[in-house]
Amino acid sequence: MTDAGTTADAGRRPARWSAWWLPRGLHPGAWWLWALGLATAASHTTNPLPLALLVAVAALVVVRRRGDAPWALAFRMYVWLGVVIVAMRVVFRIVFGGGQGEHVLVRLPEIPLPEWAAGIRLFGPVAVEQILGGFYDGLRLATMLICLGAANALANPKRLLKAVPGALYAVGTAVVVALSVAPQLVESVLRVRRARRLRGATGRGVRALRGIALPVLADALDRSLALAAAMDSRGYGRTGAVPAGQRTITGGLVLGGLVGVCAGTYGLLDSAAPGYLGLPMLLAGLAAAVTGMLLAGRRVRRSRYRPDRWLPAELLVAGCGVAAAALTMLAGTVDPQLLYPPVSPLTWPQLTPLMLLAVGVAAAPAWLAPPPPVVRVHRPPVADPPVPVPTTTSPGDRS
Repeated sequence: MTDAGTTADAGRRPARWSAWWLPRGLHPGAWWLWALGLATAASHTTNPLPLALLVAVAALVVVRRRGDAPWALAFRMYVWLGVVIVAMRVVFRIVFGGGQGEHVLVRLPEIPLPEWAAGIRLFGPVAVEQILGGFYDGLRLATMLICLGAANALANPKRLLKAVPGALYAVGTAVVVALSVAPQLVESVLRVRRARRLRGATGRGVRALRGIALPVLADALDRSLALAAAMDSRGYGRTGAVPAGQRTITGGLVLGGLVGVCAGTYGLLDSAAPGYLGLPMLLAGLAAAVTGMLLAGRRVRRSRYRPDRWLPAELLVAGCGVAAAALTMLAGTVDPQLLYPPVSPLTWPQLTPLMLLAVGVAAAPAWLAPPPPVVRVHRPPVADPPVPVPTTTSPGDRS
C-alpha cells in the first residue's frame, strides 16, 4: 500500500511540474519586472560590450517567447528607434562640440556665437573622443528603450490592466491604452502595406509614404472611436456617489505619499541631506500612499474572471531581471572603471565575470519561461488533382 502511494506521488510530481511549462501566456508583471531589471542594469554602465549583449539578450527572449498578437510585432520598431537615438547623440556631439580630444578626425568650420552663449561651440574640430562619448551615451539610452520595448512585445497589455489596483484603474486604463498605441500602429502599417502589394502598388520611399500614412491615420482614428465606445458601454469613467470629504482625504493621502516618496528618494541619494529626509520620509510616504490607495480602492468594484496567478515560472523570470540588475550594481562596486570606460585616453572596453554572469542570468527566461500558446489554423484538405485518362483515337477519327 505504501509502495503504491509512493509511486502515485512520484507520478504526480512530474505531471504537475510539466503543467507549469505548458504553452501559456506568462503574467505581464513578470515580463515587466524582467525588462525593468535589464533597463536598470543598462543604466549603470556605458560599456558598449555589456550594452550590446543586453540588446542581444532582449532580442533572443523576444524571438523565443513572443506570441502572434499584434503587440508582439512592435519590437522591431523599438530597435530602429534605438538606432535613431544613437545617431542623434553622435550628431549632437558633432554639432555642439561635446568635448575636446587629441585624435581629430576632421576639422569643420566653427560658427562664432555671441558672448551670452559662452561655453557652447557649433561645429569645429571633430575628435574621436567626443564621437565615442556620444555613442556610449546614446547606446545606454537605446538599450534601456529596447529592454522596455521587449516587455511591450512580450506582455499582454490587456492582462496588465487586470493586475492594476482598484484605486489606480483610471491611470492603469490610460497606461494600457498608451502601451497599445505602438503595436496597433505597427499592425496597421503591415496591413496597409499588404493591401498595397495586393493592389499592385510598387511605390517605395517618400512616394509610398502618402499612400501608407493616410490609411494608417484613418485606421487609428477608427480604432480610437471604437475603443471609446466600448469603454463607455462598460462604464469606464463613471464614478458613484462618493462624499467630497472622503475623496479629499484619499487624494491628499496619495499625493502626499508620492511627494514623501520623492523626497525620501532624494534624501537617500544625497549624502548631504539631513537624516530625517532619507529612509524615514520614504517609509512615511509609502505608508501614506498605500493607505490612500486602499481607501480609494474600496469604492471601485470590479469583477475578476480567472485572475492571473504567479506561478514558479513568473517568479523565475522576474528573479532573473532583478538578479541581472543586482549583479551589474555589484560589478560597479568591485571595478567601476570597467563599467564606465574612459574616452580620454582611449581604452578598449573590457568585460568582467560579473558582467557576463549578469548577461547570462538575463538570458535565462528564453528557456525558463513557458512557450507562448500556438494558434492552430484548421485548413480544409487540398483535393488531389484529377488523373488524366488516356484516350485512343482511330485512324478514321484523324481524318
